Amino acid sequence: MSYRGHWTVVETAFASEFGFELCVCQWAERQWPPDGEREGSVIVGRQIGTKRRRWDTVVVECDPDALRARAAFGADELDSDLLHVVRNAPAEWEWYRDALPHPGYPWQYVREAVHRAADRGVVETRKRGNRIELRRKWVYPDWIDRIVAVENKPDLDASAARALAPQLQRDVAMGLADEVWVATAATDGPVEPALLEDIPVEAGVLTVDASGEASVAWHPRALTVSDPGTRILDRPDGSDRDRSAARFEYADPGWISDKRIELAERVYGRGWRSYAGTMRPDCRHFELDPSGSGVLPRCRAKSCLPTASECSGSCPSFEPEPPVWRTKGWPIEGGPGAGIKRVLERRRRRHRPGLPDSADADR
Repeated sequence: MSYRGHWTVVETAFASEFGFELCVCQWAERQWPPDGEREGSVIVGRQIGTKRRRWDTVVVECDPDALRARAAFGADELDSDLLHVVRNAPAEWEWYRDALPHPGYPWQYVREAVHRAADRGVVETRKRGNRIELRRKWVYPDWIDRIVAVENKPDLDASAARALAPQLQRDVAMGLADEVWVATAATDGPVEPALLEDIPVEAGVLTVDASGEASVAWHPRALTVSDPGTRILDRPDGSDRDRSAARFEYADPGWISDKRIELAERVYGRGWRSYAGTMRPDCRHFELDPSGSGVLPRCRAKSCLPTASECSGSCPSFEPEPPVWRTKGWPIEGGPGAGIKRVLERRRRRHRPGLPDSADADR
C-alpha cells in the first residue's frame, strides 16, 4: 500500500479515541523518545494503571540486558503477590515464613502465591515435614529505567482540558511516572490549541500528525520518583461557593517503588496489542490493517477501525468464520481469528528479548 494509503488509515483511526490510542502506542514503540536517540530498550502498554488511576499509554524505558534477564520469569506479568515472592526468595532452601517479609496480610495468601510461583516455574519449592520451603531460581533484575505516562486526547478542546487537568495534577503530585504527557492531534495553526488550554505546566504535549508521527510541542518536567508522593484526595473546585479545604496524604517512597514495578510488569505482560481479546477476530470481516504496520484492526464490512463495543457478537454485520476454516489446518490453523491473535502475540514478544518468538512456546 502507498504511503498515502497509510495516511488514510491513520486519519480514519483519529476518528475515535481508541484508534488514536493505538496510533500513539505504535509510534511510541517505534520512535520513543520523541526528541532524541534511543539508548536502551522500550516496551509499551495500553490501558495500564493502579486501583485509582489508569493511563491510556505507558512507556517503560529499560536496561537491555536486565530486560533480557526478566524474560526468565515468563511472558506473563507478575502480580504484586508473585513479585513479593520472587523478589525476596532466598538463594538457599528456607521456610517461606522465615524467608519472606511479612506482607501485611494473612500468611495463607502468601502460601498460595508461593504455590503459584512454583507452578509458573519462577521459584523452586519442597516440603519438609509440614513446612513449605522455597529458593529462588534467578535474581529478579532491576530492569526499569524510567516510566512515562501518556494521556491520549485527539480533540483537546477547552472542555476536555478542564476534565483532564485534575487527573494530570494528581499524576504530577503522586510521582509514579518519571514524566507525564498529553498526546493530541496536530493542527495547521501557528500555535497548537493544546498549549492554550489549562493543563499543568509539568505535563508535556505531543502532537500527532496525519501520518502517525509525533513531535514535541511542550517539554515535560522530570518528576522525582524517589521522594514521597502526594495523593490528592479532594480539592475545592475554585468556585465562589466552594470554600472546602484540600485533602491529601503522602505516599511512602517504598510504596511508590513497588507500584512502579507492578506497572512495568503489567506493561510487560499485556503490551498494547491485546485489543483482540475484547473484539471478534473470528468474524470473517475482521482483519489487520494492510498498510504495512499490520497492527490496527479493520472492519471490511463497515470500512472503519472499530472499537471494542462496535466489534462484538451483537454487531449486525457479524458473521462467524465458517467452521471449515478452523479444521484440518486450512487455510490457517484454528482459523483466521486464531491466526490474528498469534500474529499479535508474536509481535509483542519481539519487543521482549529473551522470550521465544512463537506464541505457542509457553504452552
